[in-house]
Amino acid sequence: MRHENSVTSISWIPQEAMTGPMRIPMDIGIGHYDQAPPEQLRDGDLEELRDADRYRFANDLSAWVEVDEGRIVDAGYSGGGLVGSTTARVGVSVTIPGVAFPVLQEQPVIEGDKATFHQTAGGRTGAPLPHRIDRPPFIRMTAPPAWTTLTLTLDADGTSEFECVGASAFPRHWIYGPDGSLASESGVIDFADWTHSDDPGHTPWHHFDRAVLMSHVESQVERNLAPTVMASHPDLVKIDVGSKLIEQGQSGSTIYLVVDGMLRVEVDGKDVAELGPGAIVGERAVLEGGIATATVTAMTKVKVARLPVADLDLSDLKRVAAGHHHEEN
Repeated sequence: MRHENSVTSISWIPQEAMTGPMRIPMDIGIGHYDQAPPEQLRDGDLEELRDADRYRFANDLSAWVEVDEGRIVDAGYSGGGLVGSTTARVGVSVTIPGVAFPVLQEQPVIEGDKATFHQTAGGRTGAPLPHRIDRPPFIRMTAPPAWTTLTLTLDADGTSEFECVGASAFPRHWIYGPDGSLASESGVIDFADWTHSDDPGHTPWHHFDRAVLMSHVESQVERNLAPTVMASHPDLVKIDVGSKLIEQGQSGSTIYLVVDGMLRVEVDGKDVAELGPGAIVGERAVLEGGIATATVTAMTKVKVARLPVADLDLSDLKRVAAGHHHEEN
């Protein structure tokens, strides 16, 4: 009997992901940020999204196992990587294909009723990206490599587990499970680190990988609100590691959208949740008498958008709050 399954990553550049002077071409429309990928992948979507210039690269770890009397007797890969193009607009649109690196697939590890697969895919943009690096020659013209490393474990009964175990510091990486639904996302984008520490030797193609902090996917209503919020050009606030964004018991009338980074939520001194990009924070205080019901602390460097309450629909806030009763879950 044969079982097949997959895990997929899509890597894309959200608004506000780039910093410094290198973001100027994006801001003036020569380049472009990416529209968020869909929350559900269907057959053929990876190719369609690539052709529509909706992402920078994708890692499709698809694999199969052959099972005989409850034991896996053979296993192999059936997926690969896809690299998108860069569309530049200087009077006319010019599309520059990306550069795909060889897909790295480790030999499947078969242990009784389980087989584990390990795949790295990525590349770099074909368009030049002049950037400063922290060693001679101090300037590099080509873009740094970007990648994800995924693992997939298939059981003899057809069930599976998956994980993103490594990734580049840029761009945003979204991970989709075997059913095609969005399962997790990278919590932090570090454009400065990605460019300044650019070193071809520090990639999986030279036996080096970079750990990645993953975030749970936020609620549907939060994901729906995020594009509208960012389109209004809200005030952006940066929070250092360990700093408190909100403190339990204090008055609060500000709502925030997490643009990048990870936050820890505590109620009565107990950790109850972690929040990542796309989360709405502070709505409980606004809805419940102006007093914060939790302390929210930056686990990493965090960027949040400060939202005027008057610009938000209270019914949306109530739906967000319904999923944020962390002290009750």
